[in-house]
Amino acid sequence: MKKVFLMAFAFAALSASEAQAQGILGRIKDKVKEKVTDKIDRTIDQTIDGVLNGKPAKANKAEAVPASKANDAQNDIESAKSDFVRGSVIVFQDDMKGEQVGEFPSKWDLERGNAEIAKINGEYCIAMDQADSWIKPLIKGQPKNYLGEVFTIEYDMLYDDRPKDGASSVEIDIMAPEFSRDDEIYTFEYNFAYDTQDITCSYANLSAADNRDKQGRSTANAGTINDGKWHHFAVSFNKRALKFYVDGKRVINVPNAKAGAGWMTFFSSSAPRPTYLKNVIIAHGAQELYDRNATDASADAIAKAIQQTGKFVTNNILFETGKADLKSESMIEIMKVADYMKKNPKARFEVIGHTDNQGSDKVNDPLSQKRAEAIVKALEGLGVDGFNLKATGKGSHEPVADNKTEAGRAKNRRVEFVLK
Repeated sequence: MKKVFLMAFAFAALSASEAQAQGILGRIKDKVKEKVTDKIDRTIDQTIDGVLNGKPAKANKAEAVPASKANDAQNDIESAKSDFVRGSVIVFQDDMKGEQVGEFPSKWDLERGNAEIAKINGEYCIAMDQADSWIKPLIKGQPKNYLGEVFTIEYDMLYDDRPKDGASSVEIDIMAPEFSRDDEIYTFEYNFAYDTQDITCSYANLSAADNRDKQGRSTANAGTINDGKWHHFAVSFNKRALKFYVDGKRVINVPNAKAGAGWMTFFSSSAPRPTYLKNVIIAHGAQELYDRNATDASADAIAKAIQQTGKFVTNNILFETGKADLKSESMIEIMKVADYMKKNPKARFEVIGHTDNQGSDKVNDPLSQKRAEAIVKALEGLGVDGFNLKATGKGSHEPVADNKTEAGRAKNRRVEFVLK
């Protein structure tokens, strides 16, 4: 930089008088001073902004724009498409633990065809292994009316079409309480026969006279999901917003679908190989319309979950990172739990804290115990009889989702209220 200034000055001096040369030198000095001042001001501004935003100041490297900045717009779009929020009240959950290979899955009922428990790489799952197979969750007391106006459905599925010798057709069908299996209010279809798979959602829209009138249709590509690997799928419905997710990414987004869901089935044509399912979770609640932080749990919904499953599971009781200090927003959920417990004073519960796998068991096990104890203390402070509460911490030993992703870790950081 110094050489550039010297050369510029020498060139100007050769072609100007002494007075002119002095004037040029003065202007160069002023320019240098001005640029240095600007750079200092920018550094000060960045430092102040960092402090106000709670971020450490970073060294200014000639204000070079990182290459990753070119992808900022794309990253923002991807983030917007990863907005799934599991319902806060789990009404059905099947991790297939304790099942017997070759038997019909104990938490399911058969509509038609066949299904049985299988084992893949040591994990239990459901194999739908005949043409035209339909299965449905076994829900006590409400076999066809357990979804409602706000719900989520999650499951993992595997199909292997790498030999390219034919593939299964799969549907997730959702019906109104009064209708049979073939009269869906929404259906999600995908055919595994191609290199990449389109998901097609047919639905009754708001103007439909009948819940079976599926004039609405939305199709999107989900990538390659017939590769013999497990993929995670999810459905979210909130009053009118119907969404479908593949591996955490939203691929279907219907803004105005008709409400009235009651029950659901899985269908597979299973030709020439089985379709495999595991980790099925159905919950009440979902991402609120335009408000991702709200929760749909209520004392009545908690009572329904406990009646059907013997427990209430929530991801909405939050703590400071690495601590057992409850965040203030957690009290909304805890107050609803307290409301239920005070209405049922003879019910006894084990409050179980779970963590993700970040950190060692030596840290996570006592941390989950302290967090469970903090919840018990908060409930006692709201008038719940402590005699009916037992705190237990299980650390990261009982995950319900993949700890390799942030979305999975968030699901594993949960609290269970188990009826004893």
